[in-house]
Amino acid sequence: MSRLQRFALLTELADQLRAAGSWAGETNLQKAAYFVQELFQIDSNFDFILYRHGPFSFDLRDDLTELRANGLIEFIPMPPYGPRIHPTTASEELRRKFPTTLRRVSPAISFVAAHLGDQNVIKLERLATALYVLKNSEQTADIDQMAARVHEIKPHVSVDKAKSALATVQQLMDQAGVLGEYPHAGRYSKKVEVEAK
Repeated sequence: MSRLQRFALLTELADQLRAAGSWAGETNLQKAAYFVQELFQIDSNFDFILYRHGPFSFDLRDDLTELRANGLIEFIPMPPYGPRIHPTTASEELRRKFPTTLRRVSPAISFVAAHLGDQNVIKLERLATALYVLKNSEQTADIDQMAARVHEIKPHVSVDKAKSALATVQQLMDQAGVLGEYPHAGRYSKKVEVEAK
């Protein structure tokens, strides 16, 4: 995916998150972009690492800086909270230049916005970390081992909350897997068998 295609994806994602009730700050966008890329195997080329609040991409942060510098997004201050990201009309013009890209990624964006848009950053951190652990665990890892790993990465997340997050992510993976547009959606090597709490 080219830089401008990524810009189109990010501004569309920000708009759809806002429409779904999201605060649409950087953390919301980071976690939603992680789910779009990893759950649906979208080739956005963001390199995510585990950071303070779960998976984080410095590439994505750089793109946000460039989007702002080019007048494609605005950061609206909302004291005492962090700023909200508002795509501008210039971003709408950019998106019109990439109809094929947006048609391809739009179902993934809509799915993620609908399922994560109303989540606060605390829950997003748990869910994104759960997806990271689920994707990167050994084939033999069970729910208890993966929950313990989430807790190890994020000690403030209890093992019970980690299990619940893993179950929620598995449900999202199952739902994503039935979307015909993405043959690899939701397909990971194991299933999490646990009741969500």
